[in-house]
Amino acid sequence: MTSDPSAASRDDAAPVEDADALDSPGAEASSGTKGLLKGLVMIAGLVAVGYAARALGLVDLLDPAWLDEEVRGRGFYGELVFVAVGAALTGIGLPRQLVAFGGGYVFGLWEGIGFALLAQMIGCMAAFWYARLFGRSFVRHRFGRRIGKVDAFLRGNPFTMTLLIRFLPVGSNVVTNLAAGVTSVGAGPFLAGSLLGYLPQTAIFALLGTGIHVDPEWRITLSVALFVVSGVIGVWLYRRIRRQRRRARAA
Repeated sequence: MTSDPSAASRDDAAPVEDADALDSPGAEASSGTKGLLKGLVMIAGLVAVGYAARALGLVDLLDPAWLDEEVRGRGFYGELVFVAVGAALTGIGLPRQLVAFGGGYVFGLWEGIGFALLAQMIGCMAAFWYARLFGRSFVRHRFGRRIGKVDAFLRGNPFTMTLLIRFLPVGSNVVTNLAAGVTSVGAGPFLAGSLLGYLPQTAIFALLGTGIHVDPEWRITLSVALFVVSGVIGVWLYRRIRRQRRRARAA
């Protein structure tokens, strides 16, 4: 069979070269090895960070006694310590609600919300970019079909879907961050959706934190009510998006 010169001339040189490179066993092996090494680095890093956090007692931080001693009344230093510790702990899997609770306890409602959100977003960005830089090729190679489902879930409207995930009081924050990092979702929409989605529960738990020493019954009751409202909004948003997708498929 003879080749068609006109068809060949329509092909760009770069794609042809890329195709040749992909067909090369050496290039394929090299790519697989690099992906495996990055994946192993990511896994080893997560294990090391978790072990170090437990060995150093970091998981016991943010309790009222520690906050009173190390953060309260320490000015900028205390604020910096709170944000740094909160970011590190949320980045390795501590529930972000505990950071919000601690922020409300030591700073009060409005400053507590602000510092807790800052810590949560730093932890979110760290986990997201850690997975994207070190684990993307490894995870996509090993779990391509599963990651493809996550990718499809987020890719259509990443801001709204991220907002939905954050609104619902279920799932793991750090797993969501790592999973998003290995998909093709853009960092901007994911982080913006996370910031807005973090806000309701951050406000609720910061309010609970202030309830320890200021009007506890009223504030705790209001916090529970707001938590229920946040969950209802999340469920409503989920059902709305599901209906829209069904209509799109039917069309």
